Amino acid sequence: MFLIEAKRIAIVILGSLLNALSLNLFLISANVYASGFTGTAQLISSVFNDFVGINISTGILLFLLNIPVLILGWFKVGKGFTIYSIISVLFSSLFLQFLPVIQLSEDIILNAVFGGLVAGIGVGMTLKIGASTGGMDIVAMYLSRLKDRPIGVYFISLNAIIIALAGILYLPENALYTMVALYVTTRVIDTIHTRYNKLTAMIVTRKAKELQTAIHNKMVRGITILPAVGAYTNENKHMLYLVITRYELYDLERIIKEVDPEAFTNIVQTTGIFGFFRKE
Repeated sequence: MFLIEAKRIAIVILGSLLNALSLNLFLISANVYASGFTGTAQLISSVFNDFVGINISTGILLFLLNIPVLILGWFKVGKGFTIYSIISVLFSSLFLQFLPVIQLSEDIILNAVFGGLVAGIGVGMTLKIGASTGGMDIVAMYLSRLKDRPIGVYFISLNAIIIALAGILYLPENALYTMVALYVTTRVIDTIHTRYNKLTAMIVTRKAKELQTAIHNKMVRGITILPAVGAYTNENKHMLYLVITRYELYDLERIIKEVDPEAFTNIVQTTGIFGFFRKE
């Protein structure tokens, strides 16, 4: 268990490093903006530096913006989930503060594409192991529970504001290049991990009872158990059918590997559900 958690924390820190590199090596020098709270901190830093003459680093602003959000996550989303978010935010802020801002290329398109690519890898890795990068992840998750709307609605809203301000405060093409960076980031995240809020898991197993018990010990989710027959072997099995959030996918994968490594699992995107779905 210690090694698993240590590996999880190491990946969160690596994701934070990649997020910081995407800004300090590509996006900041080109006035192209990242997504979510990172992009918000970057934009505020640019405004203070260019229009007010006060130099406040993106790392410090990212940390300050996340303080109320992490408090919200601790009480309303979950302590375990928020701990990983704290680690991610803390290391992202430290890396942004101490790594130098270097302009590797004067080509804005290259900066937008590679900045979005590196950021997407960092965020995707973090999400894949069931952790969070803090910021908009926590806000969107909390709001989606209140109104049961897809998390993507809130991501799109915040990013639209960032894009609009980039175009108004700077050149309109800055907004266009920001859209390129956000598109690349989103596509990379989708490749590594899903940004859909809810997922449906269908697990064909010989150990339905043991798997059901293990899942219920870790997460509070309803499970429907259906009889199943292997078409090739004619062996009687069971299929466990359940809907989870994307943040629970890592835990579910680990449970299946521990209880029945030979189980066949299909994970599909769920765009909507009707009926009771526990949101706590």
